[in-house]
Amino acid sequence: MERIAENHQESFFNAENMNEKNKGRAPSDFVYKMIELVHDSKLMAIMRNPYKLLKMAGLKPALKVLEVGCGPGAFTSPAAKIVGKGGFIYAVDIHPLAIKRVKEKIAESGIENIKPVLTDASNTGLLDQEIDLVFMFGMPHVAGGLINVLSEIHRVLKPGGILSFEKSRRSANKLISDIENIGFVFMEKKGGILLFKK
Repeated sequence: MERIAENHQESFFNAENMNEKNKGRAPSDFVYKMIELVHDSKLMAIMRNPYKLLKMAGLKPALKVLEVGCGPGAFTSPAAKIVGKGGFIYAVDIHPLAIKRVKEKIAESGIENIKPVLTDASNTGLLDQEIDLVFMFGMPHVAGGLINVLSEIHRVLKPGGILSFEKSRRSANKLISDIENIGFVFMEKKGGILLFKK
């Protein structure tokens, strides 16, 4: 399987290259459309200011970032603006409609430092130690299994890289324990965001 290098080639990240192992289970189209309706509303942007949350998560200029579970891209474009032209965002989701919506937003905005990736986050295809920061927001269910996804995140993060995980319904203590068992070190909690270091 071909891996993505610095030049952000298209080769691995397309629907034709997905095999049964990395497809996982996407939500139904109806469920996805409900998520899109909520996430694309102006009220959502006011209630959950993406710039504020992303800065709390540790995003800053020139970082190479992996967004796990990008959905319709409510955080994707703001993340790309924060990291700027010197940074890059890989926006990963298992649902084809999510990737389609992110691509539409990229075309509308002209932002060039985003790569939408249709894949299960437990098998991203990224190079080892390629990513500075990973964020996972608003994911009560993780396709591919949380432990498998965390193992993949650990693999792709650079030494000292940051994992920012927005706590959902899970117990914070259980979540911290699960993430630390993969090899991360809990640093702090900012609002509902748990920050870990590799």
